[in-house]
Amino acid sequence: MAQAFPGHRRQLAAPAALAPLVRLLDPGWQVVDTAALAALDPVLEGPDVAVNLHGRGPRSHRMLLAAGPGRLIAFRHHAVRESADGPAWLADEHEVARWCRMLGESGVPADPDRLELDPPDAALPAGARAATIVHPGAASPARRWPPERFAAAARAERDAGRTVLVTGSSREQALGDEVARQAGLPRAAVLAGRTDLAELAALVAAAGRVLCGDTGMAHLATALGTPSVVLFGPTSPAHWGAPPGRPEHVSLWAGRHGDPHGDRPHGGLLEIEVADVLSALRALPERRLRAGAARARSRAAARAAP
Repeated sequence: MAQAFPGHRRQLAAPAALAPLVRLLDPGWQVVDTAALAALDPVLEGPDVAVNLHGRGPRSHRMLLAAGPGRLIAFRHHAVRESADGPAWLADEHEVARWCRMLGESGVPADPDRLELDPPDAALPAGARAATIVHPGAASPARRWPPERFAAAARAERDAGRTVLVTGSSREQALGDEVARQAGLPRAAVLAGRTDLAELAALVAAAGRVLCGDTGMAHLATALGTPSVVLFGPTSPAHWGAPPGRPEHVSLWAGRHGDPHGDRPHGGLLEIEVADVLSALRALPERRLRAGAARARSRAAARAAP
């Protein structure tokens, strides 16, 4: 966006908790605290350009249009005539490709391979470097592998001589405690509710591997280059997993679709056994040292320059 609109002030309507990650990507963005599909803050009124990264509409389209933008960049929706010139929504498309295509077809350059984040400068807990991070939570029960299975995997990692840390949100502290208890981990190994997003990103960047479900932690592992095993239930990793060409990120999926917002673990997720997860963890490559993402992007930009 900065390339396409270099003279514009850039504002992101998103939950304030995301601000630490946004600053890692581009400190020029201002995050305006906004809940999903909630009315926009008046400070966002009258933009030159409004970009809908929430979905295909129509409700989100109309909320942006209510702010009176000079131009709307969004997927085409038959119920919103202002979106008639927008790109078509394609159902069978990876999320990274989808949003980059929408921007590209709207005249905004977007590189689907540019996913890396530089790790934040934040203090790390003891044992974090090369640790195994186990993240048992997810927003909906349909995407949560049972805690006793996470505990069995965590116990096996501990028995292999690795430090194991259990992460999660403040609402997932009890879940983290239960996984640690069943795995025989010390209470200090539970970091659920004890990190903000910047601290969590620093932790992931230092870790040796991540085990989690289909949730935001998986995207952090991809962005920070940390090998991961990600468990999918009702949704396909072809849509939400790490993009192709990243063998350090392994997706396990039984091939069954369902409701990602369901109130119980999806049947396909339950088909993934502890033995499957341990095999995938053992097969993960050792973490490669890489140049900082910002330096890598600078080199790529230099190569692309005429």
